Amino acid sequence: MNNQQLAQFLDKFNGAEADYPFGPDALVYKVRGKMFAILARREGREYVTLKAKPEDGEVLTSQFNDITPGYHTNKRHWITVYYPGDVEDGLVEDLCERSYELVVRGLKKLERVALGFD
Repeated sequence: MNNQQLAQFLDKFNGAEADYPFGPDALVYKVRGKMFAILARREGREYVTLKAKPEDGEVLTSQFNDITPGYHTNKRHWITVYYPGDVEDGLVEDLCERSYELVVRGLKKLERVALGFD
């Protein structure tokens, strides 16, 4: 897994938009203006920062060396996954989908319906 491959995966999410609001080093994915993924590089390693339920984040950070509390985000509600590492590509994609769905569930009903949810 690398950021280019992950970006291609995230581009397929319904309503997902990517831009660089924090500068050229961090590609941010949003749905209806709400962030759900941040792709960047730190200390020579690529990573993605994702929204997660606090209880899921605690379990994941305790089980994997390459999943940490969110880098430069609320450490209770976000996680950072570094790759390549001990997290399989399929799990990285699953965590991206969960992050997207978590953000979509927080949108207004009209916005969720427009995205095909509810």
